[in-house]
Amino acid sequence: MAHYKRILLKLSGESLAGDNRLGIDAGSLEHYAREIKSLVDRGVETAIVLGGGNIFRGIQGMKKGFDRVHGDQMGMLATVINCMALQSALEGMGLKAAVLSGIPVETMCEKVSRRRAMQLLDEGYVVLIAGGTGNPFFTTDSAAALRALEIQADVILKGTRVDGVYSADPEKDPKAKKYEVLTFDDAIREKLQVMDMTAFTLCKENALSIIVFNVNEQGALFDIVVKRQQRGSLITSGKPA
Repeated sequence: MAHYKRILLKLSGESLAGDNRLGIDAGSLEHYAREIKSLVDRGVETAIVLGGGNIFRGIQGMKKGFDRVHGDQMGMLATVINCMALQSALEGMGLKAAVLSGIPVETMCEKVSRRRAMQLLDEGYVVLIAGGTGNPFFTTDSAAALRALEIQADVILKGTRVDGVYSADPEKDPKAKKYEVLTFDDAIREKLQVMDMTAFTLCKENALSIIVFNVNEQGALFDIVVKRQQRGSLITSGKPA
């Protein structure tokens, strides 16, 4: 039996772009779909929140003349595109997948609600939650924390390009120290740019742990969720995960 019964996986939009950093890469979609399938096949209820930075990032849009509200709304629409792409990849592997959105896109997907998300998870669907929180000024990290709490997830797994949380960017600083386990207070005090402050606060106040890991490593998700192996970095309130 898997260690975690219900998880929320947070993926950046850039992760879907592969080496291109823009658009959607078919190979990346297939990789993530297979990793997710390995969990579903073992009975793990899986929800996913995707970013949209491979298509449009709201804050960057401000530099191009868009105001913050319009930029964030465009970014939310980008997450809908990404979720639909991953939904298609998952369904192509025989899984049931549904997209729910924090913003109304009625002809493409349902509006998210806690009750509907939990119903779909109970029925064996992978639930992809698009549209962020549905509001500007909130990141998809904050949306991941909010949705994880709403569906009563056991843990948030944040997939990145590196194998955990470091004291500095390990891709730039070879002396960066990796943290195996740290508290939310540690992460806030050290100003570690893992998730934004709103997400940290939500998780800390509700004792919801975060595992940061390299999502590009084949089998990493399975090792963490099913085999209960120590991979990546655990951020916790100080209580047992």
